[in-house]
Amino acid sequence: MKKTSYSYVGISLIVLVFGIIFIPKIVDRITSDDVTREGSRSRNVSKKITDNTKLAFLTINGQPKKVPDFTFINQDGNTISNKDYDGKVYLVEFFFTTCPTICPKMSSNLVQIQDYFKGMEGFGVASITINPKIDTPEVLKRYATNYGITNPNWHLLTGSQDIIYELANQGFNLYTAEEEEVDGGFEHSGNFALIDKNGFLRSRLVNGNPIIYYNGIISEKQQFGDDGMREEISLLKEDITKLLKE
Repeated sequence: MKKTSYSYVGISLIVLVFGIIFIPKIVDRITSDDVTREGSRSRNVSKKITDNTKLAFLTINGQPKKVPDFTFINQDGNTISNKDYDGKVYLVEFFFTTCPTICPKMSSNLVQIQDYFKGMEGFGVASITINPKIDTPEVLKRYATNYGITNPNWHLLTGSQDIIYELANQGFNLYTAEEEEVDGGFEHSGNFALIDKNGFLRSRLVNGNPIIYYNGIISEKQQFGDDGMREEISLLKEDITKLLKE
């Protein structure tokens, strides 16, 4: 037999031995979820983080601010309270379905965030209408369908207008008001509040100061708003990931 033939036989034996010894171990690692796969990524939150700085707690008189208690009805006619979000990282926004200005942008950005965290059971959204006279559960259900809202922890909520406005303006300090002279008849904040698994409001620090809330109007694709403000959706996705890992 030629020398080159011995070489091929030797290489073949090495490959065979490698397969016998190591392939079962690799299969075992995959079975044990030691190897990252699409399914395990959704459970283990392996999303991109550019830094490991912990998010700040928003404080009032030196005490971490917690989400005020609330109880509303969602798009499926079910009663939902802040307790339903215990153990979850979630966003809070105030909107209304007939909003002709910023709400469609906010909803589209939230759907993009929803899809980014698809399959992660620990993430949710609370979208609270500021026009409950129009936004019944049936109307909210159609809105959810039209925007492709599929996360089971994304509740579109309606209830007493007085309670909603108190929650928005005093509970979250996210401005909400009925204004006949503006488009759509209502004014409200275009920001998202970020809540951790224990119900505390959290925020990233920029130059040592919390940004408090995240701009929900400017998309990642758009990058900058008309006023030159940079988008914060990418920051928000990163910060949600941090809280999911806590």
